[in-house]
Amino acid sequence: MCGIVGYIGKQAAIPILVNGLKKLEYRGYDSAGVAVLDPEGIMVTKSVGKLVALEEELGTDYSQSSIGIGHTRWATHGRPSYLNAHPHCDCGQNFVVVHNGIIENYLELKDGLLEKGHHFVSETDTEVLAHLVEDYYEGDLEDAVRKVLKTIHGSYAMVVLSRKDPDKLVAARKDSPMVVGLGDGEFFVASDITAILNYTRQVYILDDGEMVVITDDGIKVTDFEGNPHTKEIYDVKWDAVAAEKGGYEHFMLKEIHEQPRALKDTMLGRLEEERVVLQEVDLTLDQLAQINKVYIVACGTAWHAGLVGKTLIERWAHLPVEVDIASEFRYRSPLVDEHTLVVVVSQSGETADTLAALREAKNRGARVVAVTNVVGSTVSREAHDVIFTWAGPEIAVASTKAYTTQLEGMVLLGLYLAQVKGTLLSDKIGGIINALKRIPAQVQEILDQESLIKELAKSFVKVEDAFFIGRSLDWAVAMEGSLKLKEISYIHAEAYAAGELKHGTLALITEDTPVIALATQRDVFDKTVSNVKEVKARDAKVIGLTYKGNTSLVKSVDHVIYIPETLDELAPILTVIPLQLLSYYVSVARGCDVDKPRNLAKSVTVE
Repeated sequence: MCGIVGYIGKQAAIPILVNGLKKLEYRGYDSAGVAVLDPEGIMVTKSVGKLVALEEELGTDYSQSSIGIGHTRWATHGRPSYLNAHPHCDCGQNFVVVHNGIIENYLELKDGLLEKGHHFVSETDTEVLAHLVEDYYEGDLEDAVRKVLKTIHGSYAMVVLSRKDPDKLVAARKDSPMVVGLGDGEFFVASDITAILNYTRQVYILDDGEMVVITDDGIKVTDFEGNPHTKEIYDVKWDAVAAEKGGYEHFMLKEIHEQPRALKDTMLGRLEEERVVLQEVDLTLDQLAQINKVYIVACGTAWHAGLVGKTLIERWAHLPVEVDIASEFRYRSPLVDEHTLVVVVSQSGETADTLAALREAKNRGARVVAVTNVVGSTVSREAHDVIFTWAGPEIAVASTKAYTTQLEGMVLLGLYLAQVKGTLLSDKIGGIINALKRIPAQVQEILDQESLIKELAKSFVKVEDAFFIGRSLDWAVAMEGSLKLKEISYIHAEAYAAGELKHGTLALITEDTPVIALATQRDVFDKTVSNVKEVKARDAKVIGLTYKGNTSLVKSVDHVIYIPETLDELAPILTVIPLQLLSYYVSVARGCDVDKPRNLAKSVTVE
C-alpha cells in the first residue's frame, strides 16, 4: 500500500530517507512524510501529493539528526491529507510510527484508547499504533511494541521511533514485506530492497512474525515472544531497475504475483464467520426495499468485473441487474430514478466516462456505490458509499490485481446486499465466506504452475487470431482474458459465449486458430464440452481450463490448465490468473512492451 524507510547511523538521516522514498514512490504517491529525532524532540515533516512537495517543505536547512523514519502513502483508511499522512505520533509526541498494511481491529482499539483519554487527529488505522505504544510504554520500547503486536489483528510492516529510547528503531512484520540493511556503522530498514540499494547490498529479509531492534551497535532479530532468531545475510545482486520490480522482469508480472496479498488485503476486516462487514456502505433494509433495479457501470476491465457482479447480485440478492459501458450509459437515457442502485467500478476513481455516469445517476436520484482502488479519488468522494479494493498501486497498463480485487469487491457487495435483504441464510453466507478466505492461497497454487503456462505461450508467437469461449461466469472471464491478450501482445482476440459459436463464429475457426475454453461452471459444463467439440471438429487447437480433478475435459482438448476447486461463483477470481500469465508470456515471446503497450494509458481521464 505504501513505502517505508528507516535509518540509524552517522550520516544525516533526511537525505537518505528522501532518497529511499523516491525509490518507493511508485508504491504510494498521495502523501509523504519523515520524522527524525532531534535533541528537542521528534521533528515530523509531511506533505500531500508527490514526493517533490515533501522536498520543498524540507528545503535545504533540514535537521542533521542521524536517526529517522520515512513513509510514502497509498491511502487506505482516510483520504489523502496532511493529517492522514504518515508518520503518526502519540498524544505526547514521544512515539512516532510508520506502517504498511491494515489493522483490522483498529476501531475497537481506538474506542478503548478514546475512553482512556487519548486524542486522535487522523482517520487512519495507523495512528492507533502510536497511541498503543504510548499506552503500553513502561520504560522499554521493545517491550511496549511487543505488547502492541499481541493486541492488533491484520497485516503490517511497522517501524517505531521514540524520544524515550533515542538510539533505537523497533520494527516488525506480519504479511507485509520488510528488510533490514547492513552498512558500515549504519543500518537501514525498509519495506522494499529498492529503497536502500544505493547504500548496501547486504540485507536481512524479515519473515512473518519477526521483530527487529536496531541500534548503533547492531541488530537483534526475535519472534514476537522475544525468542532470538538467527538470520542469514542475503546479498542483493539485482540492479536498481530490477529492484523496483522486486526482481521481476516487468511490473505486470510482479503485479500478477502480488494478487494473493492484494486479495487478502481486500478481505481484511470485512469477513466475520457468517457475516460481511462493509463499514463504508450504509444501506439499510428499508432503503434496499425501495430499490427495484441495479445498474453496474464501468469501462474496460472494470466492466468485465461488473459482468461477474451482475450474476452474483442477481443470484444472491434477487435484484435485477444491468451492466452498462460507462461511455454509453448517459447517452441512452437509462431508466434510473430514486429506486435504482448504481454501482460504478473504476480502478483509479478518475475514469472520465465512469465519473460522468456517476453524476448522471445522482442527478436522476439514484443511490451510488463505488468500487475503486484509490482513496480520495473523485469517484470515491462523490459516491454515497464506497468499497475500496486496497490492491495497492498498479504500474503496468494492463490491469491484473486491480481486476481480481474488483471481483472480490463484487463478491462482498453481493453478499452484503443478500445479507441485508435476508435472501441468503447465514450458514450459506458462512460457506461462501469460508471459500472466499481460501482464494488467496488457491491463487498462489495457480501461480506455481507458471512454467506450464509459459511453455504453452510459445505456441502463440506467430498467431494472429485467437478465441476465448465460456458460458455463464466463464464467458465474463473469457472477455477479460481476450482483452489481456490483445492489449499487450497485439493478437486479435475475441471472446464469445460458447453457445454462440454456431451463429457465425465457427466460420473463422481453422487449424491455425487457438481457442481457450473456460469450463468451471458446473451447471453448464456438459454444454461447454459440446461447444469445445465443435471447434475441435474444425481442427482448432484448444486449451481448456477447469477444476483440478475433472478428468472429462482432457479428452476433448489439446492441453488443460487446472485450477483449485472452489464455488462456481468464486471461480472467476481463479480462472483469470492463468489467462493473465498466458497473455504476459505471449507478449514477452513476441517482443512487445509489456508494461506500456502501444496507444494505451493507465488512467483514462478523457471521454
